[in-house]
Formats: sequence, C-alpha cells, structure tokens
Amino acid sequence: MKKFFILVCLVLTFSQPAFGQSDSKSYPSQPITLIVPAGVGGITDSLARILADKLGTVLKQTVIVDNKAGASGVIGTGHVARAKPDGYTLLMVFPSHVVNPSLKKDLPYDTVKDFAPVAKVGTVSAILLVNADSKADSVETFIDLAKKQPGVLNYGSVGVGSWGDTAMKLFQARTGVELTHVPYKGDPQVMTALVQGDIQAGFVSPISSMAMMNAGKVKALAIADAERLPAIPNLPTISESGLPDFHVTGWNAVFAPAGTPADIIAKLNQAMNTALKDPDLAQKFLTQGVKPLGGTPEELQASVEEDIERIGKTLRAAGVEPS
Repeated sequence: MKKFFILVCLVLTFSQPAFGQSDSKSYPSQPITLIVPAGVGGITDSLARILADKLGTVLKQTVIVDNKAGASGVIGTGHVARAKPDGYTLLMVFPSHVVNPSLKKDLPYDTVKDFAPVAKVGTVSAILLVNADSKADSVETFIDLAKKQPGVLNYGSVGVGSWGDTAMKLFQARTGVELTHVPYKGDPQVMTALVQGDIQAGFVSPISSMAMMNAGKVKALAIADAERLPAIPNLPTISESGLPDFHVTGWNAVFAPAGTPADIIAKLNQAMNTALKDPDLAQKFLTQGVKPLGGTPEELQASVEEDIERIGKTLRAAGVEPS
C-alpha cells in the first residue's frame, strides 16, 4: 500500500505542466474577468466593455468586466498583481499605470515586474475644459484668467496621479499658473462638478466630455494631442494654442499577473489583435476619440519601461516629487 501511494504521488507530480507552460488548447474553459481599476462610465470602463464583448466572441467565452476603482488605479491593479496567474484574471490599465511609479512611494506592486503584458488597446487624449460661463474662450485667455487669481480656480480629476491630474500639473509647470486640485471618483463626477461650477477646469477624455460639450454645458478650449481629433476637427491642439509640443497622450492596455503561462499570453494577444481589427470595434473606439492599437507583448513591455522613465523625468523637471 505504501509503494502504491508513492507511485501515485510521483505520477501526480510529473503530470503537472512545467512552470510558464500550460495547455492553451483548452483555454479558456471558463469566464474571464477583466478588472478595470476605474469607475463605471469613464473612458477606461467604456473601452473595456467594448473590448470584452469582442474578445469574448473571438475566444468563444464570456469576458466579465469588474470595476475596482480607487487610488488612481492602484486598488484594482494591486488586486490583479495578487491574482492567480492562470489567464482568468486580466487587467485593463489606463495612463496612470505608468505615472503612479513617479508619484507614489509605496506602490503595493512592481509596475514593471508584477505583470505579464498582453497588448495595447488604444491611445487616449485629454481635452482642456472650462465652465460654460467661464470668461476664458481659449488657452491664452484661460492662462490670463488663472494668473490673475493664483490658487483660486479649481480643477478636477479622478485622483492624484490620474491622467487628468498629470496633464494639469504639466500645464501649470509650462504656464506658471496655480490651480487647486479637487479629486473625484470618476470622469462622470468631474463633469458634473464642472457643469455645476464646483470646479472651473479639467482635462477630461473625449468620451466623457463630448455630450456635455455638444449640449453647451461646458466649453472645450483645446486638446492635448499632437494632432486634432477627427471626431472634433474644429477643436485646436494646445500646441496650436500657444504651448508648442504640449502633448499629453497615453494608452490603455491589458495585462495578466506575472507568471501567466506564455502560451496563454500568446493566445490572448492573438485574440486581442483580432478583436481590435474588427470594423465595428474600431468605429466605436474612433467615435469616442480613441485609435485602436494592438501589437505584441514585447512592444507593450517596452512602452511601460520607456514611459515610466520619460514621465518620471518630465514630472521631476516640473518639480513634482513622489509622496
């Protein structure tokens, strides 16, 4: 009986797949959860739901979007860093993913080492908005208005280190204006505060702001991108508005926990690239001001490392230190 027990243990031991490998032929055999470390209704949430629908079709398996917002994405991101690396828990990051290492001293994960890159999702731009009744009708007049009352005007974002907060910090550094930051849970709350006059300005994504812009409830001054947005062709860039080379664009991307088997990552990457080339998805992205990307895991990893270094240098030059 003892010999039989030892034999069974040996069979079970050697039948396990080697580390970093798995049977991708059976993957996915159950629903996949895509963690969004941001609130419902924002740009990341919207893109994640569009992607999840198409990705589920390609993989022939349900992809569930689960929002775990808070701390500029740190809460949801930390959850995925601790998740089982089996391909069934994924992470949809937004631009703060590569900003947080420069702003937060004690992240509960290593942004470079604790995640397995899958693919980029799309580029993200930000529009400089002010109240509908603001005296500012251009970037130049907004700067003049802010300089006359330092610290009096408020701007909103979805938290310290968020893309909107980073964009405004860089804007202040470039222009010498002084604004007061008011954090909110998500872009919808920022927009509500802007409409109500609780804040006077903010950098907000096109998808979160276009409805209010079209309704005349907020004013768009310029977009922080290298080129004008096809969906809003009459809106100038900030570079065209007197601040040369002011480009604050980022990307969304999907990651898995570090240690996820390579063949599963490869299958997810292939499925994502297929989904992102779908004409219906592309149209939905473009109407929201987002260009679908895709690409290889290696390209995504390179972007993570390069952007952390580049953004860190830019923020330090602007006098922004981690806290």
